Amino acid sequence: MPDYRDDLRLAHVLADAADAATMERFKALDLKVETKPDMTPVSEADKAAEELIRGHLQRARPRDAILGEEYGIEGTGPRRWVVDPIDGTKNYVRGVPVWATLISLTEAGEGGYQPVVGVVSAPALGRRWWAAKGHGAFSGRSLSSASRLHVSRVSKLSDASFAYSSLSGWEDQGRLDGFLDLTRAVWRTRGYGDFWPYMMVAEGSIDICAEPELSLWDMAANAIVVTEAGGSFTGLDGRPGPHSGNAAASNGVLHDELLGYLNQRY
Repeated sequence: MPDYRDDLRLAHVLADAADAATMERFKALDLKVETKPDMTPVSEADKAAEELIRGHLQRARPRDAILGEEYGIEGTGPRRWVVDPIDGTKNYVRGVPVWATLISLTEAGEGGYQPVVGVVSAPALGRRWWAAKGHGAFSGRSLSSASRLHVSRVSKLSDASFAYSSLSGWEDQGRLDGFLDLTRAVWRTRGYGDFWPYMMVAEGSIDICAEPELSLWDMAANAIVVTEAGGSFTGLDGRPGPHSGNAAASNGVLHDELLGYLNQRY
């Protein structure tokens, strides 16, 4: 099995740089925010963080391709870094601390590029999570000061905690009835949103989560952290990995039931 520890160390360096840039502008009164063609917001901090990460990668890994939310794809080859400079921009621009930089290394393989390294850094929460293929998932302040993550062992949906982002996306896709049935079947629901539910699945504090519409950069880092923590990460179609345009994550035991509810009457 390839050793991805050098790439993981680099991803931490990238996250450190991004954290410094994004925290400097967090809650800034003069923060500039624009609306993209898809009507989602983008701040000057999103752009600056991605430019910073791209610059580091072009120096450290010049042969690798880069795919980012703000500036698209650059380069070709079997290795591709996938970057979301600020996952949770709407929170960021309103001063809510639930946002993170997502950095993943993906490699060409069966079924497309698959994540092999992931770092999720949420500096306003003081939290960071990471994983490398075959080496497990961890959380902590640094590579040398970390705790290994493992998903929960909850085996009954009636005992499970379910996290989601919003209702509107489920309704737009015609999946709202199944979603609501799921919320009635579980023990507890909370709308944490964005990257955070996936990290909580990985660390075992919740058991299932799902989102109806996502891009690759929203999912790649989350996917490797969840799976290396012993969980399952698929699309709503059940296809493993971050390539279905939506996501379902669980402790593995509850995954089939999660998908069953979200696909019923669909």
